[in-house]
Amino acid sequence: MGLLLGSPVHIRIFKESSELEMWVRKQQGGYELFKSYPICSYSGTLGPKLKEGDRQSPEGFYTVTPEQMNPNSSYHLSFNLGFPNAFDRSHHRTGSYLMVHGNCLSIGCYAMTDAGIEEIYVLANESFKKGHGSFDVHVFPFKMTEDNLQRHSGSEWEDFWRNLKEGSDIFEETLSPPIIGVKAGRYHINPSRKTPPDEDTGRGT
Repeated sequence: MGLLLGSPVHIRIFKESSELEMWVRKQQGGYELFKSYPICSYSGTLGPKLKEGDRQSPEGFYTVTPEQMNPNSSYHLSFNLGFPNAFDRSHHRTGSYLMVHGNCLSIGCYAMTDAGIEEIYVLANESFKKGHGSFDVHVFPFKMTEDNLQRHSGSEWEDFWRNLKEGSDIFEETLSPPIIGVKAGRYHINPSRKTPPDEDTGRGT
């Protein structure tokens, strides 16, 4: 595919279709879909996580740093999504240890099977080894098309999902993760600054 192990990565999760997409940045800039993994299990229904113990898998825009990687997980390998983020805290949402991990058991996490998490973990970890400081994980209820939003019109989460769609639209237009902030209880989303092409950052994948 012309992609290099150690390049920056970006992850998108879609609950309804139970998919995790792993994107890798190309040497010339922009991200390319490396692989789509089936999610073995997640908890709850469509909609965000609200409180500790609700057994709901989160939705939103999350950032993972090296400290959130866990090679000694009880579920083979894992990384912490960083819930609650600034948006979640602004809405007084609570919860802890919301992970993407191996196995097929979920109590609020995204379980990817051991084989799946091995590939995902290696791609993310090698990016850190090459000096990239973080990667984003964007979690959506479904593919953020207007048809899907219309199908779920009337949901109490429709406004929240339309806010998420802003980030999804920017990524699909630019093939680069947007800059995410929080303002007045909403995600504040802007296109990312253009990044220079990668140098030789690793082995081909």
